[in-house]
Amino acid sequence: MRGWTAAIGSAVVLAGLVVVGIPQQAPAPPGDLNGVAAGRPDLPPQQAGQLADRGARIDALLARRAEAIRARDETAFLATLDPQASPAFLREQRELFKNLADVPLTHWSYEVDPFDTARLTPGSGDAGALWAPKVVLRYAVAQADVVPTTRPMGYLFTRRGESWYLTDDDDPHDSGRRTWRGPWDFGPVESVPTRSGIVMAHPGTRELADRAAEELDDAVAVVTEVWGEDWPRQVGVLVPDSRAELQSLVGPQFAVDGIAAVAVADRVDPSRGVVQGPRVVLNPSTAGSLSQTALRVVLQHEITHVAARGETVDGSPMWLLEGFADYVGYRDSGLLPREIAPDLARQVHHQGPPGQFPSDRDFHLAGHRLDLAYQQAWSLVAFLVDEVGEQRVVELYHRIAGSGSHAAVGTALADLTGMDSRELVVRWAASLPRTFR
Repeated sequence: MRGWTAAIGSAVVLAGLVVVGIPQQAPAPPGDLNGVAAGRPDLPPQQAGQLADRGARIDALLARRAEAIRARDETAFLATLDPQASPAFLREQRELFKNLADVPLTHWSYEVDPFDTARLTPGSGDAGALWAPKVVLRYAVAQADVVPTTRPMGYLFTRRGESWYLTDDDDPHDSGRRTWRGPWDFGPVESVPTRSGIVMAHPGTRELADRAAEELDDAVAVVTEVWGEDWPRQVGVLVPDSRAELQSLVGPQFAVDGIAAVAVADRVDPSRGVVQGPRVVLNPSTAGSLSQTALRVVLQHEITHVAARGETVDGSPMWLLEGFADYVGYRDSGLLPREIAPDLARQVHHQGPPGQFPSDRDFHLAGHRLDLAYQQAWSLVAFLVDEVGEQRVVELYHRIAGSGSHAAVGTALADLTGMDSRELVVRWAASLPRTFR
């Protein structure tokens, strides 16, 4: 997390708020299962056959459920639910169906692995009548997903006579399964599409969604102007309506109380440059109070992470990742360097310029030291742009972030800027008194 300070003239418009950049890569989902997984050679043929047959029945059930969602057929959707399920579950499922009405889905399907089955606790009913195989939801939203993304679903199924039904999705028997919760699990979704993406919100966060939608196309255009066109150039923005929803969307690793926004992804494959489920998540309790200019800065910063994520290997130097995103975020904002980096300006005037790059550890601190690390990183990248131009800095990002190695910094700097790390620090430090005079 980080704190931002930005001003227009003398008015502080973004003070004491935090924005989280690239999240840690999510665990990889299973490969394409194509419905029911192939047989397991380590199981006795009879047992494998029974599991495959049961899996085929669940696959058919979920295919009907998916088709009902895509076709907006509520009767068919409800017919896949256990009529003896708890009233709370049945109510939640009806609400889920209605909440999806305004979501422009381009894909929605399920994959079942009958050979990966959770154990149910003793006393959970007839072992032959309850079943918790591994289920994955595969979905895509128009204007947001170039390829479908996958999320785990902790479904529990029950057999009534010869038919199977979905009876719960909340791990009532400690099966070990967990269901991913999307925006539609938290209330009616209102979608605001633009040329370059889509903003999805709820009635209570629609005002912020409309403001974000006003900036989205221009923000994507700015990021593309710097990064280039080799990315999908469409972005999904989510505006949750509660702390619980925010935590669900960004993951348990984030302390969400102070964040203004975070760029997240479900899965990243840097070897192919493929990113599944990229989203920018806004926190209405903080982002809602930003000026329009500040909101634009935040969006450009986070969209830079979305654009570059497929080329970014975990472990890359944070000063480059966050400094580059900050550079793009503040580009053309009209803000002066001392307004963008007030802590760095004070350091230069009172203590002298820094003598080294901000370390990765600096980006995991809090308060003033964290702000200073981000401001130093922005200043470093801005200095490099002044020295060698934007496109050379983009090449530098590809070389360093694509390797995920701090050892690549010196070689890439020498090749693309004619400076080694030490010379860069010396020349950058020498420029700072002029920058903040």
